[in-house]
Amino acid sequence: MAVAAKIRRQGGAAVITIPPALLKLLNTEVGAEMSLSVVDGDLIARPVSGGRKRYSLAELLRGAEAMAELNSETAWAREGDPVGREIS
Repeated sequence: MAVAAKIRRQGGAAVITIPPALLKLLNTEVGAEMSLSVVDGDLIARPVSGGRKRYSLAELLRGAEAMAELNSETAWAREGDPVGREIS
């Protein structure tokens, strides 16, 4: 897919706009870091690997049981009234 884009000045930088369709093809999003290189006069833009990882629900919930157990074991520390000069 080839798209024309005009180079414009923004502050002290030269910028181009990347259409949403190209971002989707690159499997990246606004704010992602890109690697830029020039090969035989062509500008090559590639998403930097190790970018934002997408997690599955199972990955997000991993460790939830251990956290619930820790919370129940330390509940005593969150209960009760101040006993000294604590700031509440």
